[in-house]
Amino acid sequence: MTLSEHERAKLASDLMASLDGPAESDVAEAWDIEVCRRINEIESGRTELLNLDDVLARARARIRN
Repeated sequence: MTLSEHERAKLASDLMASLDGPAESDVAEAWDIEVCRRINEIESGRTELLNLDDVLARARARIRN
């Protein structure tokens, strides 16, 4: 978490690419932008993070109905 936002986005992108194989540069750049956008939303409080147990409970309730 001591990395800059750009460095964290690059690291996340590189880790994903290592799992998926080589990626086209356009795709990698698009993911970098998306990761940065999501980090900004979380850090600014514009995005509500959900608890996993709550999400699963909601999904199970929808499946039952």
